[in-house]
This record gives sequence, structure tokens and C-alpha cells, in this order.
Amino acid sequence: MDYNRIRDFVLSYSHDDEGLLREMYEYASENNVPIIRRESRDFLKTILTIQKPHRILEIGTAIGYSAIVMAETLGEVFIDTCEMDEVRIEEAKGFIERAGMEDRILIHEGDATISLKQLEGNIYDFVFIDAAKAQYMTYLNLLLPLCKEGTVIVSDNILADGDVLESHFLVEKRDRTIHDRMRDYLYSIKNDERLETAILSVADGMAVSVVK
Repeated sequence: MDYNRIRDFVLSYSHDDEGLLREMYEYASENNVPIIRRESRDFLKTILTIQKPHRILEIGTAIGYSAIVMAETLGEVFIDTCEMDEVRIEEAKGFIERAGMEDRILIHEGDATISLKQLEGNIYDFVFIDAAKAQYMTYLNLLLPLCKEGTVIVSDNILADGDVLESHFLVEKRDRTIHDRMRDYLYSIKNDERLETAILSVADGMAVSVVK
């Protein structure tokens, strides 16, 4: 089966962003800023429309693209988002201000493993993980106490451009740590009794977990 052809077919039905989001998407493409892919954006908007969360936790702000997408999709929502790159933080603040969403999107600056320990528990309806892939398991352990029954956790880029499918020794040495930790993460979310998880081949792979 030609998955590239399937992806191109699916994308042919996807609409481009407009206005500020289009500008942000083009800026990210030109400056190699890692933001969610169009298929991931469409999936995220759909699942948010179904669930309608009121409080969202995002790990990995980048320039604020996904946070603004989520806020636009939902309207009445508050988003806590974590980012440690100082340049990205300033860029995100600028875009969030231009979107008029300073009162709905709060950036927690610094290492997410520290920021997560400073947040209150049992308040988040939805969590979006899109940060350092080798740290997903660490993030999960820190964010689960912040969730409640029914919280949806979406993890992005879990297939690492297909590397996760390969054996440890067929992956480039520099990528083996990410490969092994992502495999451990996928095993954990599929076998953790606290979670119900589906692993999907959307874009670069997305996992959807629901806290039981």
C-alpha cells in the first residue's frame, strides 16, 4: 500500500490556514520551526470539537501555532503551555498577542519537567504533548497527577518518520535514544491500566489516551 499516495490524497481535501495562522505556518516552514502538520491540525481540531475541553495543558509551545489553533477551535478555553526555548517564547508571545489571546494562553517558561511540578492537579480536560520526543515518558509521569477521569491526552510525532518501526540497530546512532524511549513510551501508554489508548498513523503518528 502506497502510504505517501494516501497522505497526498487526504491532504488534497485539507484546507489551508487563513490570516495569522497561515502567516505562522509559512513562517515555521521557512525557519524550520517544528509545528504540527496539517493532518495533525485537522485531527486535533476534530477531537477538540467533540470533547469541548475547558482547560488544556500543552507541552511544547514553539511559536504558539497549535495553542492558537486550539483556542480558535474552542473559543471558551484556557491553555497552559510549556516552552523552554527563549527565542521561541518571544516569538510565541508576539503571535499570541496579535491573535488577541493573551488572556486565554499562558506560557510557562523553562523546562517542562520543572513547570509541570508547579501546576495544580486534577484540572485539565485535555493534554497535548509535542515536545522533546525522548522525554515523553517523563512528561507523562508528571502530567498524570494533573489529569482527572476522562482527560484526553494526545501525543504527537510518535512514529518519528517511521524510525520507531525499525529495530534499534537499523536506526542512526544519534537517533537510537529517541527510538528506544519512544518505543518504551508506546508500550507504557498501551499497557498502563490507568489509560485507554489508540495509536494512529495520522501524519507522523498520534496517540490518543483517555484517563480512566
